[in-house]
Amino acid sequence: MRPGIALIGLLVCLLSGIWGSGLPAEAATTERVVVNRFTGVAIEGFDPVAYFVDGRAVRGTAEFEANLWGAVWRFRNEGNRASFLAHPEVYGPQFGGYDPADIARGVTVAGNPRFFAIAAQRLYLFSREANRDAFAANPERFLYEVGKRWPALLEQLGQ
Repeated sequence: MRPGIALIGLLVCLLSGIWGSGLPAEAATTERVVVNRFTGVAIEGFDPVAYFVDGRAVRGTAEFEANLWGAVWRFRNEGNRASFLAHPEVYGPQFGGYDPADIARGVTVAGNPRFFAIAAQRLYLFSREANRDAFAANPERFLYEVGKRWPALLEQLGQ
């Protein structure tokens, strides 16, 4: 009977590791930039410049890393790394990678780098596909609400 219990425990541990990996719940939501709380890697290792260059989410590699804003950023090549370091305010996700739709509601929820939008030449990450779609339909409305709430939320994140 004991080997069966041990096997069930092992399976639960393995499955929770598989299903839990990469979910926003693993991201630190007390920091000004969303990072993996175990590795310090921002936006799950996706290359922030690739959203602009390739129009899609592309994973970076440890070979091309940069440290900025207390986070490790990964890139797919040296050119993207150099572009980011030259203009991090352009290529970095707005609001530190927090979902602007949730910020508009007054809460900070880590964005998922697979759900993104580029509006007014800035990158936004969303916790859910529905949030991205709502934002894309009327970014000005969301950004107006975010503008009212973000300063207080940002102050809370820095504490």
